[in-house]
Amino acid sequence: MTRQWVVNASPLIVLTKINQVHLLSELCSQIVIPSGVVQEICIALDNDPAKLWILNEGTSYIQDVEQVDPVIAAWGLGLGESHVLTWIYNNPGYEAILDDRAAKTAALALEIPVRGTLGVILLAKREGKVEAAKPIFEQLIQVGFRISTQVLESALRLVDE
Repeated sequence: MTRQWVVNASPLIVLTKINQVHLLSELCSQIVIPSGVVQEICIALDNDPAKLWILNEGTSYIQDVEQVDPVIAAWGLGLGESHVLTWIYNNPGYEAILDDRAAKTAALALEIPVRGTLGVILLAKREGKVEAAKPIFEQLIQVGFRISTQVLESALRLVDE
């Protein structure tokens, strides 16, 4: 397995809330969590699952991004998204794991591979890391993951194939 992922805050937040963050390390050989993502997560309350994870098991994945690349800065994204895309822009061969629509648009325009949280779960199902994706999708919605009905239905159809 040679997947290398740079993970944004949203996937970490929702995957820790539903106890599925382990899928990241099970599905790829290298995880990078840029410092801007850590900053965003660490503003949460001390008992937040993502904050607890990042300050414990997640510390080995943290990489410093000192400056947002000007090409990425031009997109006007949030700090975490900008750090994820900057890391990959400067270190080709990684895939962005993020859910933000504007960041996905920027990634595609910059030819940066991108996958969202649902894509991670679909991959986990396809590779036998989870028995069923539908209950995980339902858990995501229960913890506040926002997804359109159309996207959810499309993802569920992929699971059934």
